[in-house]
Amino acid sequence: MPRMTGARAFAEMLRGYGVDHVFFVPAIMSKALAEMEDMPIRRVMVHGEKSAAYMADGYARASGKPGICMAQHIGASNLAAGLRDAYMAGSPVIAITGGPSPDSRYRNTYQEIEDAPQFPSVSKFSGNVGEVGRLPDMVRQAFRIATTGAPGPVHLQIAIRGGQISEQEAELDPLVELQYASAPAFRPPADPQSIKAAAAVLVAAKRPVIVAGGGVVRSGAEREVLALAEKLQIPVATALNAKAMIADRHPLAIGVPGSYSRACANTILKEADLVFFIGSHTGGQVTHNWHFPPRGARVMQLDIDPWELGRNYPNTASILGDAKVALTALIGAVEAKTAEAAKAWTSHTQKLVEEWRVSEAENRASDAVPIRPERICKEISDALPDNGVLVSDTGHSGIWTGTMVEFRSPDQRYFRCAGSLGWGFPGALGVKCALPDRPVVCFTGDGGFYYHIAELETARRHNINLVVVVNNNNSLNQEITLNKVAYNDAPRGKWTDMWTFTENNFAKIAESFGVTGIRVEHPSELNAALKRAFALNKPVVIDVVSDKNVLAKRVPH
Repeated sequence: MPRMTGARAFAEMLRGYGVDHVFFVPAIMSKALAEMEDMPIRRVMVHGEKSAAYMADGYARASGKPGICMAQHIGASNLAAGLRDAYMAGSPVIAITGGPSPDSRYRNTYQEIEDAPQFPSVSKFSGNVGEVGRLPDMVRQAFRIATTGAPGPVHLQIAIRGGQISEQEAELDPLVELQYASAPAFRPPADPQSIKAAAAVLVAAKRPVIVAGGGVVRSGAEREVLALAEKLQIPVATALNAKAMIADRHPLAIGVPGSYSRACANTILKEADLVFFIGSHTGGQVTHNWHFPPRGARVMQLDIDPWELGRNYPNTASILGDAKVALTALIGAVEAKTAEAAKAWTSHTQKLVEEWRVSEAENRASDAVPIRPERICKEISDALPDNGVLVSDTGHSGIWTGTMVEFRSPDQRYFRCAGSLGWGFPGALGVKCALPDRPVVCFTGDGGFYYHIAELETARRHNINLVVVVNNNNSLNQEITLNKVAYNDAPRGKWTDMWTFTENNFAKIAESFGVTGIRVEHPSELNAALKRAFALNKPVVIDVVSDKNVLAKRVPH
């Protein structure tokens, strides 16, 4: 084996795996970063460890390749906090941190706190590299674990505060296993008997519904889901993670169900006699705490992880395997159903969807000032190019985009925060790094944007040409209802201190960072602002003055 430093081996291995971005806060493995100088790896220094994790997460979701984030020992806790979203979303992120060396533990070494116990709960695997000879095999292990099965984050702690163990020299083999350079690394087929059993259940159903989850997107199985739905005339609901997999105006599309949902989708799930979850965790959000479908409903599942099958609903049939491969087999195992044979159910679902559209049409077309968020979403829908990508923060941003944005092209994509407010902006920067030639729009509120606003400087420095639309209502208005309850529905005194901010113009703030800022105060200005932002091909912040009294609707039971 050649003799080299761990830093050189690490850099060569990242290049070998096709890594082209590393998101980091100094000082971590500085020698390794220096070794990348003449490699096609973009080293993106950011302003906070959570931002680094979020950017790596966005990059991984958009590219399918592991996103790499790094932080020295003292910043490891912040990096662990940033992995929560990647873990919840099933995103292949590899986090590298510094850590104690064996001879420094328990001796009050500068900045030394044992933070390794924070990582197992937010990663598929957390390991320690205590000597340089273990670095190559542990890096290979990280890529294997991150990309196999359901993808997810992996953590490696490199000994000494800035990972300086990697500066030592040894006989090292920087071998890479290209099988694990992206997810899914493997596509396990389903057992033929489970396909046969599932096909029989699916064909026999009178009122079936498909719920497509994030596993569909990770598998690249969007076309297979649509092909099955069209062959059997099955309405399709999508979890937020899979929202863009079917055009909103497709006659079988019923929208997003659950907590961040369209009421029509929940109603249809409640009326279905079979719900087929594909690549979905059947968790509390997509089902609104298991109200849609209700407990006792007949459920089928297809998942790559066996422990997800039947986790929240006893399954009538279960399929274990990769979504794309298993669906291909299932499509071949069923006879086509004519539109006429399914007309009673599909016509009913289309009627419910249309009734929902009519109920929201006035708000989506509203010329009210301050601007309604529904109108913002309509303008994004109209202006987003056919290859455009929308990235959404959580909370009201997730509800507004999940319900009100319409996708029309199969090439459009959607990524949403899995639950960490503030993820949207840095996550979108990572998405843009992965998809530099595609228009990327981030939709966030002012509350979410404040979290990591310093990354505007990062966007400018690295020419990450993202368009950020800020739903600026000078508040966390999703907290209004909670605070009214806290005051027993009789708010008084300084209750608004619990959820409002001082007024700010984010267009001017953006300009102070050297980023283009556009202020929008009337709905009629939105379309032109978006088109101008796309044409500039620069980082742009569009500050939309919106109505803080407009709340996302509660989910009907």
